Amino acid sequence: MPRRGENIYHRRDGRWEGRYLKSRGSDGKARYGYVFAPTYTAVRKKLQEAKIAWETDRKASKREGATLASVSARWLEEVKVFVKESTIAKYRDSLRCYILPKLGGIPMADLSTDNLRAFLSVLLVSGGAKEQGLSARTVSWILCILKLIRKYAVERGYAVGFSTEALSVRQEQKQPRIFSEQETKRLRLYLRGHLTECNAGILLCLETGLRLGEICALRWDDISLTERKLHVRQTAQRIRTADEKAGRRTKVVITSPKSASSARVIPLTDHLCIVLSRLRPNKGFLLTGDEERLMEPRSMQRHFKRVLENCGIAGANFHALRHTFATRGVEVGVDVKCLSSILGHSNVAMTLNRYVHPTMEMKRRSMAKLL
Repeated sequence: MPRRGENIYHRRDGRWEGRYLKSRGSDGKARYGYVFAPTYTAVRKKLQEAKIAWETDRKASKREGATLASVSARWLEEVKVFVKESTIAKYRDSLRCYILPKLGGIPMADLSTDNLRAFLSVLLVSGGAKEQGLSARTVSWILCILKLIRKYAVERGYAVGFSTEALSVRQEQKQPRIFSEQETKRLRLYLRGHLTECNAGILLCLETGLRLGEICALRWDDISLTERKLHVRQTAQRIRTADEKAGRRTKVVITSPKSASSARVIPLTDHLCIVLSRLRPNKGFLLTGDEERLMEPRSMQRHFKRVLENCGIAGANFHALRHTFATRGVEVGVDVKCLSSILGHSNVAMTLNRYVHPTMEMKRRSMAKLL
């Protein structure tokens, strides 16, 4: 229970949490700062110190003219309570590699919309370590971060000299790699004939549409061969660490799935159950059979590349398995709503627009129906 008037709470994990009001947004919603400690006395002291530090820092920043670097640092510190560690790592990487080197030292009040437009254009033409230009998707993500920082600054009362409403990055829809029926048959035959945990994982992705991070984090406990289904409960990915001085630049983390709809139950075919039963008895992670050690995504990607070479199939990234599963599902008449649920999408439109791509054979059959 909270101590009356103090905004201090005893959490279920045993820690004490204190919160203090930082500001109110244009929508009237309160924005809070949070502190944590193992005891009530400790969190009460930290809460008082945090309030004083916040007020001092806020006044000093406004008085001196806060730069994009200083505002983005405060924004990162505040949002990390509400988003996944992997998302914070992506924010931090984009700031460190692209935004702060060019714009970090400029006061928010002096940064104009024209400055940003020119900055985005340069990124598209000559951005990146090799100065070959960044993809439209990457630059669009950078613009998204700038929009979030601007919104944060405005709500906190900082003077901001730019607007992002008129800025956009055009993204051309690239045709994804989809395995042909012949390639799919060849791949299936190879995987069945050279059955290992990793190859079973590739087959599972080809026939269920699992993401790379999801198959790497999948455990035998998530699979029920008797009920012929598997649960997607977590995902694995490699992210950059906040403190590179510690000796590790990156680390692999296991987190909740990409979105709420990504946590799902997928039915297994009889064929998949037979394949998986051949690997039993086993435990731990599916791809390693180990309780603690998982196969990280980039290792699985390298293994997948070798499998394609052994099959004589032209190169493709691991995500092509997911594209292929979705496209084949539509080809054979799987209900799109059902397919969307299996893929873990929040709505059918996402499935149709992003993952379902009509093949030439599908177009021929559609044209034949008109005759």
